[in-house]
Amino acid sequence: MSESKLQLVLKTAKGTKDWADKDMVIRQHIFETLTKIFKKHGAITIDTPVFELKEILQGKYGEDSKLIYDLKDQGGELCSLRYDLTVPFARFVAMNNLDKIKRYHIAKVYRRDQPAMTKGRMREFYQCDFDVAGTYDAMIPDSEVMSILVDGLTSLGIDDFKIKLNHRKILDGIFQIAGVKDEDIRKISSAVDKLDKAPWEDVKKEITVEKGQTEEVAEIIGKYVKLKGSLQEVIEILEKDEGILANEKAMEGLKDIKLLKDYVESMEIDSYISFDLSLARGLDYYTGLIYEAVTAASAPPKDAQEKKEQALKEKSSKKSKKAAKNAGEEDDASAYVGVGSIAAGGRYDNLVAMFSEATGKKNSPQIPCVGVSFGVERIFSIIKARSNLDKISSVSTQVYVMAFGGGPEWNGLTSDRLRILKKLWDNGIEAEHMYKGKVNPRKQFDAAEKSGAQIAVILGKEEYLEEGKLRIKKLGPEYSDDDGELVDAKDFVQLVQTKLAEMKEANGGLDEITKLVKGI
Repeated sequence: MSESKLQLVLKTAKGTKDWADKDMVIRQHIFETLTKIFKKHGAITIDTPVFELKEILQGKYGEDSKLIYDLKDQGGELCSLRYDLTVPFARFVAMNNLDKIKRYHIAKVYRRDQPAMTKGRMREFYQCDFDVAGTYDAMIPDSEVMSILVDGLTSLGIDDFKIKLNHRKILDGIFQIAGVKDEDIRKISSAVDKLDKAPWEDVKKEITVEKGQTEEVAEIIGKYVKLKGSLQEVIEILEKDEGILANEKAMEGLKDIKLLKDYVESMEIDSYISFDLSLARGLDYYTGLIYEAVTAASAPPKDAQEKKEQALKEKSSKKSKKAAKNAGEEDDASAYVGVGSIAAGGRYDNLVAMFSEATGKKNSPQIPCVGVSFGVERIFSIIKARSNLDKISSVSTQVYVMAFGGGPEWNGLTSDRLRILKKLWDNGIEAEHMYKGKVNPRKQFDAAEKSGAQIAVILGKEEYLEEGKLRIKKLGPEYSDDDGELVDAKDFVQLVQTKLAEMKEANGGLDEITKLVKGI
């Protein structure tokens, strides 16, 4: 029997990518920066399964529910890949009968969306979430979450952002004022949520033609959702609006916003906030404050529609076999979409109780929640687009151990190098050497440069074997004329630590990745 050879195209699935080299350095820095901030606010971390029972996720995401990845039935349980970290968190709180928790969670989520890889819009991506669950005084946890949002982005060198903020009760009140029936509010809200991507006329058409509302209803909605400005500016407008003043739900939301304004001013983060009544956030579980952070890169290009039509035309033509072969690449929407929001969140007060009640528990307590989610890949795309990656290394080596010598009996001092390396590792110093016995000095210096090492520990044939000394030399173009310093082998670790500290201080106390991310 003839064996047929396996033939396949080696590539990652649509909307996914391998992460390696300097990309991983940047991504890890994002994780570490945000984790440090989350811990600073007293949060603990949890982890939940990457897939949930399908019924847990159903009915939580509005029109976006179609983007959930369903898994094949594996013996009685219908499951889906998690769409976000919020719904699994609410399930966790309900399942464990928690009445309060402050948690962070960094993990992958999955959405069957149109990918735009260079804009960080992917089908598999990381979210970094911080949430507070529990009954507390109004707007106190919410204001802290807003502070974390600002701190997170500014710590990652992103300063040119705005937090668009709204309140679901104000939005629902506006729909009531306009005459939208309660059962239609969520689908009208979903249409309004598209105002960051489409002009009002397109959204108005969807409200009237597709959603069945009258022109009069659409005009009233339009009057309100075009309002935006500082918290103070929009509050003053709404406080004089007869429709808002007469609507109980809208006034409840406005009361929250006024309280929040005092708190964010106290923390001096109000300048980052834009009160934008067009913000709707399409997810069904939000009940109060909603917000998202955007930058200049968030919006699609001005000629987005033309570029989209061109991309579709090129895809449909497929003039050659090569074009057909690369059809997956043409499906990428990077040319005609923006990065979108880079962090977002809001208050969801009913989700935990919904899960508790679904299990048959009577009089389940309401556990209010509020949180924020950072989109790692979108933040990554902004950092990478503005950065020169030449200055960072994909490895974090601090010290390179070398041996110089020659002659017929020269063995490269491999055992001695290993002894030196072990002492460095035992003292928490990141160190390497070449995996060869006899190597010429130039190749060792080249390897040290490639590793990003800052210090060389050199075992010279005469200096080490005859005098018991090591040469400690700073590396880099600015130290090319520096021959280094001789030290007794037994004392070398302390000198290495001193020189590393001096070099860090000369860099302003920052490592290269921090300087890169902050644009220093």
